[in-house]
Amino acid sequence: MTEHEFEIVDATGPPPESLARVEQPRREPYRVGLVQQKWYPDPDEHLKSLATGIRLAADQGAQIVCLQELTLSPYFAVTEDRVEEAAGMTEDVETGPTTTFAREMAAETGANIHASLYESVDDGGLGFNTAICVAPGGELIARTRKLHIPVTAGYYEDRYFRPGDTGYPVVEVGEASFGFPTCWDQWFPELARAYSLGGAEVIVYPTAIGSEPDHPGFDTEPLWERVIVGNGIANGTFMIAVNRIGTEEPLTFYGSSFISDPYGRVLAQAPRDRAAVIVADLDLDQRKDWLDLFPFLGTRRPDTYGPLAEKV
Repeated sequence: MTEHEFEIVDATGPPPESLARVEQPRREPYRVGLVQQKWYPDPDEHLKSLATGIRLAADQGAQIVCLQELTLSPYFAVTEDRVEEAAGMTEDVETGPTTTFAREMAAETGANIHASLYESVDDGGLGFNTAICVAPGGELIARTRKLHIPVTAGYYEDRYFRPGDTGYPVVEVGEASFGFPTCWDQWFPELARAYSLGGAEVIVYPTAIGSEPDHPGFDTEPLWERVIVGNGIANGTFMIAVNRIGTEEPLTFYGSSFISDPYGRVLAQAPRDRAAVIVADLDLDQRKDWLDLFPFLGTRRPDTYGPLAEKV
């Protein structure tokens, strides 16, 4: 696997200007990276490809490199009848192959490595769809279970995953505060708001989304992108969405991984159908700039929000 497989999308350098300015001095730009890739059936080939992408991002100074949902496995939830097969793909969070790979790459590159896996449980029932982050020293600094579980054609995740129970943890990764939800979570404004209230500056969504088997002519990519960007605007957060590419029947994933800022500007975006590495510099003070100018959090009315917690 060579670096020529990847399209490099470089958004490093001075971030776009803020509409308001916090007092000087401002924090140094925080460099992030992501790797967009398809799933290779050959495990060694898949690991080599991801490792190449991680190295490319780390070589450009990324302090964290983010990977796709179910990083090392196929997206097995395409049908309802692969439960037994998928059970063989569950992992222990501390000792399984995904965390082991992340530890190896973090140690080699000096970057924090974010990944996703099918977490096993002691009771032998449905596992969790879990995002992790590993520090260069090998510490597991984040373990966040996917809260919202889709139930639609081609995405039968309710047959495989139980809803997460870890809430909305905010984790310090170097000088930045991160939240690590997963995929379907990205559609829910309540989740982005909860992370923002917890102090998250950057929200990362490992993702597996593409075609709709029951609606083959309907392209959801523009809606997917807009809702994530919009939730970032409403909450003063940077958004990192890292999607798959390739076809895993009956789905064709539409890539388009991107990084956006609190003003809704897409700083960098990958193509729909090619492997890519994105690296971008984030001006983390833009969160305060924006929320000072448009104080969404301070003007909330939680005393009126009771109906939001009622079951539909």
